[in-house]
Amino acid sequence: MENLPKELGTTRIIYSKEQIDQRIRELGSQITKDYQGKELVVIGVIKGALYFLSDLTRAIDLPLKVDMLGFTNIPDTTSLTGVVKIVKDIDIDITDKHVLVVEDVVRTGLTTAYIIQNLETKKPKDITLCSLLVNPDRILMTIPVKYTGFEINDQWLVGYGLDKSEIGRNLPYIAQIKR
Repeated sequence: MENLPKELGTTRIIYSKEQIDQRIRELGSQITKDYQGKELVVIGVIKGALYFLSDLTRAIDLPLKVDMLGFTNIPDTTSLTGVVKIVKDIDIDITDKHVLVVEDVVRTGLTTAYIIQNLETKKPKDITLCSLLVNPDRILMTIPVKYTGFEINDQWLVGYGLDKSEIGRNLPYIAQIKR
């Protein structure tokens, strides 16, 4: 087992690098099959999905376009409504294209629903969602999560894109941290 960085308050590894790699290969294979012969644009939600987006797009055996969308939370608003401030919009025209949004984690779904609503104004053919982690017990919105890496509960996590005060994203595994 790898050494856990104690300064982050990590308690145990939830998903190893090998488990994550295997699941990404499976997701990439399914996405390749589902989008065969279609024009696919993959949009990662940064910063959290950075590592997942990178590994997932390499596991998809199709010609595709990749872009990124970035947002920031609005104090006293985002946690209640999901409304965020877009700080980096996409640069690729997605009109009449198949769009796959790649998230690190979907908890309530409020922010993801807002992002999808924003992308729908750009008139894509369709939008589906791939999230590395999903907490099904907390989802409040009906959102198109077609591809899920792993289901989680309310534990706090760090690693593989997830952070604690911007630290820990670069860990090759996902670990539980103390609240």
